[in-house]
Amino acid sequence: MRLLPFSIAGCLLCFSTTLSAQNSLLGFDADGAAAQQALEARFDANLSAAELDAWLKEMSRQPHHLGSVRDKEVADFVAARFREWGYDTEIVEYEVLFPSPKTRELELVAPTRFTASLSEDSLSEDPSTSNITDLLPTYNAFSIDGEVEGELVFVNYGTPADYEILDRYGISVAGKIAISRYGGSWRGIKPKLAAEKGAIGTLIYSDPEDDGYGAGDVYPDGPFKHESGVQRGSVMDMPTYPGDVLTPFIGATADARRIPREDAPTITEIPVLPISYRDAQPLLAAMGGEVVPPEWRGGLPITYHLGPGPARVRMKLEFNWDMVTAYNVIAKLEASTYPDQWVIRGNHHDGWNHGAADPLSGLVALMAEAKSLAALAAAGQRPLRTVVYAAWDGEEEGLIGSTEWVEDNAALLSERAVAYINTDGNSRGFVNIGGSHVLEKMANEVMRDVTDPQTGVSVAARRRARIEATGSEQARGELKSRADMRISPLGSGSDYSPFLQHLGIASLNIGFGGEANDGSYHTLYDTYEHYTRFQDPGMVYGVALSQVAGRATLRLAYAPRLPFEFKGLADNVGLYVSEVEKLAEDMRKQTEAENARIDSGIYALALDPTKTLGAPLRKPELPFFNFAPLKNALAELQDAANAYAELAGSGAAASAQENKLLYTIERALTDESGLPGRPWYRHHIYAPGFYTGYGVKTLPGVREAIEERQFDLVAGEVDAAAAVITNAAARVRELAR
Repeated sequence: MRLLPFSIAGCLLCFSTTLSAQNSLLGFDADGAAAQQALEARFDANLSAAELDAWLKEMSRQPHHLGSVRDKEVADFVAARFREWGYDTEIVEYEVLFPSPKTRELELVAPTRFTASLSEDSLSEDPSTSNITDLLPTYNAFSIDGEVEGELVFVNYGTPADYEILDRYGISVAGKIAISRYGGSWRGIKPKLAAEKGAIGTLIYSDPEDDGYGAGDVYPDGPFKHESGVQRGSVMDMPTYPGDVLTPFIGATADARRIPREDAPTITEIPVLPISYRDAQPLLAAMGGEVVPPEWRGGLPITYHLGPGPARVRMKLEFNWDMVTAYNVIAKLEASTYPDQWVIRGNHHDGWNHGAADPLSGLVALMAEAKSLAALAAAGQRPLRTVVYAAWDGEEEGLIGSTEWVEDNAALLSERAVAYINTDGNSRGFVNIGGSHVLEKMANEVMRDVTDPQTGVSVAARRRARIEATGSEQARGELKSRADMRISPLGSGSDYSPFLQHLGIASLNIGFGGEANDGSYHTLYDTYEHYTRFQDPGMVYGVALSQVAGRATLRLAYAPRLPFEFKGLADNVGLYVSEVEKLAEDMRKQTEAENARIDSGIYALALDPTKTLGAPLRKPELPFFNFAPLKNALAELQDAANAYAELAGSGAAASAQENKLLYTIERALTDESGLPGRPWYRHHIYAPGFYTGYGVKTLPGVREAIEERQFDLVAGEVDAAAAVITNAAARVRELAR
């Protein structure tokens, strides 16, 4: 009984501490945090779901791909809104290479004949799919021209692991046409890897098991992919470099020096064509050979075979290789105090077709933010730093508009850019934030302060609940052991890449998802009708996205001390160091075990236990890798981060020079020489994987040297990664002093 008063006091103290923590904001003192939260309440009051809906309906009423008349009209529409709201607005133009289809032919020539329609059906239930102007046919941009004929080989998702299984079956794609289903890796990896294996062409289809009637009702009865739906998309080799294929490293201005198209390394080596599962079924049904492993079986009502043959197809592709104008909308709101410190917020405006979900659902959220911020500034609450809003063109074809602007303004951005905040498409469900770990604490505070429109709890609480329900054991444990939830490292796939991975500008990518199924992705059916029915009815998550991304923008723009924090960076880098150590150890043990089985004549069984596979080739043993330089650099970063945390937690204001040092620390994680074989990518902590595309590789130089068994590169990449971490630690230590 005597413990009760102590327990109550303890609970009250705990409540007081929690309340204080919830009211605190990184980069602000107590009074500043209260003022900022009042400002954000006024920001929220200006947001209108009805406006988001009206903008979405207007901009998505016709297709608006790069190079189309409607593309320019959408850019003009966005620019006009920014000018109305008081932004200094311009449309910046770049001249870029854009292939559009001239000839698309696909036919089965043996053992039976079938001609693919290569078309999508108009639906009476969706008026946007009829009376269309300037519709792009189904194709993959930056496929090479070509006419090829050959036997089909089924390669599952076309990943390196899939080709290892084919090797065990004794099946090669050399001289054949690979047919792959979407998924498993980014689409551009499929023709890239097939070409490396000797294939002469690639077909990609969406299997209904993954994205069709195997998952749920298909459009228009449900959201999943219609049988005629085809996922368009670029197959440019973006892991080498994104942007205009003819002007790597420089902006594609009218007078830029361009490399010959035949020398552009990011155009595919073999022709590639996407098809619907309706067109894929006759091709797959005509295949023979071994039945595929159980894990490879899709949802079509056929028996899946590996081939090669007897199905033989002919495909012919020709493109119009035109120079077109990309239109970037750039709108600036001048700062009150630090006009040469820029907070940049972007979303692309071009779509493959109507683009309601991708990208306009994100763009209308950005526009709502910009309008609300302008109203605050007009009422006398101008931000301390200049805010730049951007609507990029040509994202779908390979991050073209953003990359050209970044390359064209590299020196200015390296000097002035505080951070870049990106959105793309949006949906409903759980907030997803990825990005630079120096922004992890701020991102957690933002999630804490936004209410989920469906559940009424914070979007942070809802995200935590999902991790508790579905996360890994490690992720669930970290909810108790870490103050903040991790934000995911970024690979590629949207307009943050040139900012983060080329120039080292701290970046975030934000969106909601997880509770809406989107079979419309890059198809004719990415319409206003599909989006507002299945993905965000009432645009309530559009408003929520404005609140999340808007708060991130506002806090970076208004904070006296930039809300950068380095304990999260050190902790995440520590995780990545332990991961590459474990990768090496696991590969060493696996290699030793596999080689022992090979030496003894005992081979692993196929995925299908009734079949015995051919022996794999003996692999070189892994040498010892010295990770001490990485560990030493990590220790320096941890010490510096702990020292700075005391200063950051005090809420003390920072000078312009201190703030510049804060926002340029991410630059220290880059190296001008770039990653092996792809110097455009300079960041040594995050990069898209060479064979994953969108998927991230952390400590990419080290990790990929080990994974690709380029063991002679590992020591140099360890030293390179250690050097950038040490450099960042020195800058953090300077701040702490």
